Amino acid sequence: MTEYILEMRNISKEFPGVKALTDVNFQVEKGEIHCLVGENGAGKSTLMKVLSGVYPYGTYTGDIVYNGNVQQFKEINDSVAIGIGIIYQELALFPDLTVYENIFAGNEVRKGPVIDWNKTIRQSSELLQKVKLRVTPETLIKDLGVGKQQLVEIAKALSKDVQLLILDEPTAALNEDDSENLLNLLKELKAQGISCIMISHKLKEVIEIADKATVLRDGKTICTLDAKKGEITETRIIKNMVGREIEDIYPKRSHPENDEVVLSLENWTAYDAQLGRNVVKNANISLKKGEIIGIAGLMGSGRTELALSIFGNPKKYKVSGEMKLFGESKTLKHTSEAIKERIAYVTEDRKGDGLFLLQDIKSNISAAHLKGIAPKGVLNLNEEVKVGARYKDSLYIKASSLEQVVGKLSGGNQQKVSLGKWLFTGPKILILDEPTRGIDVGAKFEIYTIMNQLISEGLSIIMISSELGEVLGMSDRVYVMAEGEIKGELTSEQATQEAIMELATQ
Repeated sequence: MTEYILEMRNISKEFPGVKALTDVNFQVEKGEIHCLVGENGAGKSTLMKVLSGVYPYGTYTGDIVYNGNVQQFKEINDSVAIGIGIIYQELALFPDLTVYENIFAGNEVRKGPVIDWNKTIRQSSELLQKVKLRVTPETLIKDLGVGKQQLVEIAKALSKDVQLLILDEPTAALNEDDSENLLNLLKELKAQGISCIMISHKLKEVIEIADKATVLRDGKTICTLDAKKGEITETRIIKNMVGREIEDIYPKRSHPENDEVVLSLENWTAYDAQLGRNVVKNANISLKKGEIIGIAGLMGSGRTELALSIFGNPKKYKVSGEMKLFGESKTLKHTSEAIKERIAYVTEDRKGDGLFLLQDIKSNISAAHLKGIAPKGVLNLNEEVKVGARYKDSLYIKASSLEQVVGKLSGGNQQKVSLGKWLFTGPKILILDEPTRGIDVGAKFEIYTIMNQLISEGLSIIMISSELGEVLGMSDRVYVMAEGEIKGELTSEQATQEAIMELATQ
């Protein structure tokens, strides 16, 4: 007889005007890794928030059965108390506190009434080793990148006596090596008897790690696939996720024949005074009109730093070398100067830096180019509506109206809003930093299609991505970075996963 640690029976959840979940059934066996997949907005995160008590008993219908007992969680602490741990896609750390203070926040190690800091630090070190994060416990969270902060979140969850660990897009901010370490960690936890639920849009990971995979679509359970029966394949998952087959994730386009160079860097170096070192070292790159160049490399290789140094240097690096834009030498001292020179930058952290989550769609789209809707210095709200509607339609943003708050949109639609915001500035060069991080396969296909359309209209794109398949599938040429240096340039014919990783690990 199958022994389930969790059964969610006929779960339904409504928000004003929206039925997010409809009679969802979901079962997890003890000691298995169960992946939950579906497009953005399918209901995955909502289902897990019901499970964890974020949406308390009484706000949904149906039953949660955990270890054979029906549960009525009134708050998240109730689920934590019985061994359920959840790590959300949005990080919940205190940036001005240390790693060890964050790991044990609310779960302090005490010696009588006093916190035992020595034991706290020692246990934190052990947890950091377990999640393969090579930083000292005394490091401040704000000094860590997004990927490393994610690993701290996982260490924090493991500091509690969890029996069922839920991870919502845990590898979205990680490079391939760190992602592989995490997947290996989940396998180790499984061997220790810990059950895991993992929400992921990375189908390669699902295929590698899942014992079972449940697909949600439009708030309903579509199917549960079993790895032992050979059912967990990319084709089968995609077909059930989107209701159709996507023959090619990376839409085809012809490679450009234009030799017009729109951007070049020669011996480009960026020194970070805070870190006390060069984050970009003697980089030489070129970008042609109507071309996509991919920037590949491991986390910390200097890819984002390179992008920021081009986009008006907002981090105030000490920059040397020569930048040429459309054949003319330029020195850009502020992001506003970069925008005037027709450069746009879509950040990797759309929630933290890219969008105003509490504002609506039209306000976000107009935010980077207010002059475009205020020709006489006064905002023309009717024009703002027209601009918002134009990009909502052209980018296929799925929302009830232009007044919908951006924070309530799915990840894929948030990314489209962020893209629309920068397209409204009228760029000729578009820098995309992790353009499909944390979005599903259907939304990825739409983003790629939009990229190809922009290229056909004469834009040039610099794409930074940690997903090698994305780099290979979308780039005309690939530059590989390691330790702030360009280690090599590969044509689309030369570029393979092995060739990229060989350069990235030099």
